[in-house]
Amino acid sequence: MAVGVFDSGLGGLTVYDAVSKRLPDVAFVYYGDNAHAPYGVRDADDIFNLTCRGVERLWEEGCDLVILACNTASAAALKRMQESWVPKDKRVLGVFVPMIEALTERKWGDNSPPREVAVKHVALFATPATVASRAFQRELAYRAIGVDVEAQPCGGVVDAIETGDEILAEALVRSHVEALKRRMPHPEAAILGCTHYPLMQSVFQEALGPEVTVYSQANLVAESLTDYLTRHPEFEGAGKVSKFLTTGKPASVSTHATQFLRRRIAFEAA
Repeated sequence: MAVGVFDSGLGGLTVYDAVSKRLPDVAFVYYGDNAHAPYGVRDADDIFNLTCRGVERLWEEGCDLVILACNTASAAALKRMQESWVPKDKRVLGVFVPMIEALTERKWGDNSPPREVAVKHVALFATPATVASRAFQRELAYRAIGVDVEAQPCGGVVDAIETGDEILAEALVRSHVEALKRRMPHPEAAILGCTHYPLMQSVFQEALGPEVTVYSQANLVAESLTDYLTRHPEFEGAGKVSKFLTTGKPASVSTHATQFLRRRIAFEAA
């Protein structure tokens, strides 16, 4: 039985790493759309079409449940996919939900009125498309009141990570943190709203300071997926073999993936 993990490139490997360790008996098929990365600078229709194409490829691999391990796709495409495109016998889930649950300390299905939460000043670091969608702020506002969210579009970071330029990625992260802190000098929490960003988590933390709680999605998604599959075992899918697929050049993508995860990852053409 296999579960699909979709991302625009390498960032979703942070989610794959966490869920595969949490669920060692489940096969995972990872799809990286490296040929079209980054998604964060594309328009909503383009993101929707590319995401649907990738999800369909994962369905072909027997993955009845697909995790969009891409904040841009989750923000710009998921709602539309769930409302008008995903068939009843399939499930496509995003990565926003576990993060919102952690921040508001309430389950997604809790439809009680918004209430006060402990954290009042939140920094959101995300791709330009995720920031433009305002999906995070919208979902947070449904569940919490009095929370000030300052969003920083982090142009260039995903590109640097995808090309393996860690020095440039680190410099860009520090620049984006400085830009945000000019508008919100004392955030209490920071959301790494792109699954690529945990690869730079230590840089974010150092630039923000030890007093800021940095929320990274991978472990939260792993917890949430474990709970979901316990409640819905029928969506573990028909596939049985773990594999890594890419629309990019498999040799190059494999090299960068191995570099980031510090273990051998071998991609094949999607």
